[in-house]
Amino acid sequence: MTSFRVAFRVNGQAVVLDLPAQALLLDVLRHRLGLKGAKRSCDVQVCGACTVLVDGAPVSACTYLAIEVDGREVSTVEGLATDDALHPLQESFIERGAVQCGFCTSGMLMAAKALLDEEPAPTAERVETYLRGNLCRCTGYRKVVEAIVACGRSAGPRT
Repeated sequence: MTSFRVAFRVNGQAVVLDLPAQALLLDVLRHRLGLKGAKRSCDVQVCGACTVLVDGAPVSACTYLAIEVDGREVSTVEGLATDDALHPLQESFIERGAVQCGFCTSGMLMAAKALLDEEPAPTAERVETYLRGNLCRCTGYRKVVEAIVACGRSAGPRT
């Protein structure tokens, strides 16, 4: 089996791994790097539970080849909080009760971060459209949308 040396950054940390060509980003994050926030659910890009950011853009890690991140920046939910504080999106989700079982929450947070970085004060309709690839069977999405809109109103783009 042929392997490739892949050098990239995850949540600001440099990573160099030898990976088989068919390795999926989700498997590398979860099993090689111990980052369990992105979840495996559908394996076909329809649920959003595995959403991470690659160079700021949301991707489905369950179908994204790991070799495609060579030279790029990957952000996961584990990288949102700093050592001493939750990210404003995480705080907004908690304050508004936008978390139920939590399975899909990391994917929604990452998609929301990408949206707020692109559009700091989106409307509720824009949030709903942007989250169309993030499914949740526990909520009606109302609190999730409210949390994202409120976070966008409170400040500009997030780092």
